[in-house]
Order: sequence, then C-alpha cells, then structure tokens
Amino acid sequence: MKIYSTRHGQTEFNRQELILGTTDIELNSIGVAQAEELADRVAEIGGIDLIIASPMKRAMATAKAVAAKTGLEIITDERLREWDYGRYEEKSRFAEGFAENKVNFGVRMGGTGESLLQLSHRVYSALDDIIAEYSNKTVLIVSHGGVCRIIETYFNDMSNEKFSNWFMGNCEIIGYEI
Repeated sequence: MKIYSTRHGQTEFNRQELILGTTDIELNSIGVAQAEELADRVAEIGGIDLIIASPMKRAMATAKAVAAKTGLEIITDERLREWDYGRYEEKSRFAEGFAENKVNFGVRMGGTGESLLQLSHRVYSALDDIIAEYSNKTVLIVSHGGVCRIIETYFNDMSNEKFSNWFMGNCEIIGYEI
C-alpha cells in the first residue's frame, strides 16, 4: 500500500502568515492555481485509487481539483480537520508562545484548543483505519499543515526540534510506503 499526503492550496491566512486551524475559509487565487498544478502531478504519478480529505473548504477545494482532473472518488474524514489552535487562531504565526506551545504535548493549544496528544490520537486513528480499510489501494490524503506534520510522525520518527521545525508547503506531496 502507498499513501500520499498533501496540504491544501494557499489561503489568504497562509499568505498573511496567520494561524489557520478551525476557521473554514476558501483557497485564494494562488491556492486554486496550486490545486490545479497538484492535480496535474497526481495525474502524472498515476495509480492512485481514491482521495480521502478533510471536510474543510480549503482541503475540499484542493481535493475537488484533483478529482476533476483524475476522476478519483473523494471520501471525507472529520479526523483530518486541521488542529484547533485555540486562542492562537487568526494570530501571527510568530505570536508569543505559539512555537513553544506546538511541542508541549499535553497542553491545549492556546489554552482552549487541542493538545498535540489529542491531535495525534485523532490523526493516528484515521491513518490506522485508512490502512486497515484500503490496504490494497493507493490513497491520496488531502489535509492541512498541522495534520501533515502528524502524518509525517506516523511514518518517521522525529525529535521535538525536528517536529517543531517541520513544514509542508501548500500542495506539496509526500509518499509513504506501507
């Protein structure tokens, strides 16, 4: 089995370097173009059987662009929604305490959001189910930066430092062999 992981196309929050978790916004024009380019790359890769996507607007728009180009079915999974960043939502990515809070595993992000442990449990359970249910398929997961970081930890060990600095660009794609 192979799983590909990608992050949605750019949004205005991404462009402005604002923290974007539970705010459900659309792609901007650059994000739409990135999703179209991703669709071309997925078509070139070939052999992908289905898309499993976060139901959030930015991920669904990205998944729909790929599906329109490739004819792939889209299945949504709520567990692939972006990390709830609590009070950090809509603040600068460079907000005081944000980087430190990202690696405090048992602390709710921004005091009111999800802890890293809660996010990891949610995403790991989705991956476990995807692997069990689609073991004979090649799957493209369309999600979010925080979720992609957790997906990376599912397949590759990461130190706290590497975890806090790991970044996936909009519509970047990574493949994992099971």
